[in-house]
Amino acid sequence: MNDRAAPVPPPDPHAAPDPAAYGDDLAATLRASGSRVVPAEEFHRRTGTAPQAWASFARHWEKLAPDPYAAARGTRRLRRYGAFTFDAVTGEARPTAHTPFVQPEASNPLYVDVRRDFEPLTGAFLADPVLHTVLGLLGRAATGLESHRRWLAKVHPFRVLASPGDAGEPTPEGMHRDGVTLVSSLLVGRANAEGGQSTVTRLDGSPVLSTTLAEPGALLVGDDRGTLHGVSPLRPRDVGRPARRDVLVATFAPA
Repeated sequence: MNDRAAPVPPPDPHAAPDPAAYGDDLAATLRASGSRVVPAEEFHRRTGTAPQAWASFARHWEKLAPDPYAAARGTRRLRRYGAFTFDAVTGEARPTAHTPFVQPEASNPLYVDVRRDFEPLTGAFLADPVLHTVLGLLGRAATGLESHRRWLAKVHPFRVLASPGDAGEPTPEGMHRDGVTLVSSLLVGRANAEGGQSTVTRLDGSPVLSTTLAEPGALLVGDDRGTLHGVSPLRPRDVGRPARRDVLVATFAPA
């Protein structure tokens, strides 16, 4: 008996964008291999994200706040945090009341059971249509991994900064899980940066993939139940200027 997933047919380049169907495609790949890299061009085409809408979405990263917990460990990072409930039947994501972020048990070793108070997502970010397109896509993919109607999506916009002699650490905890069903990292922008390579392995350390998200819209999605992930340090390409890496990390777990 062959238990391997059937190959996913290539998308029709002339078809209308359908993020829900695209989420099904992602789920099929994740069931087969545990992780998937979506090139930026494919992400924008399959979600129908127009350049003007993307530019407006990226401007939210200019309004992030310092992360004092990362600073205490020597990492210069800006971020905000928010959570949504996602209904797999309606495809609707609704913001929840803002609460401290608590890392799930047996996941990130640096912050287990630590209540971290981050600045909330701005009202404009909460309502941004690009964010809701991304959550709809990822929610559909999560439902393809586990059949639940209601999900809790946690949303973290990050900016990691680096300067000469002060490397930025996107994941100071090293290789880790987030303790959820689905984890994702969407590159929003990067400037004057070297490094920042994402690596995904199985729980036993065997390799799945390594990639550097370089183009805005490149997306890395993983089945967090069976994989570990981490990102290498960031350094300036031109030592006379700082480096930055802007990403949106979103996770899904059953509500």
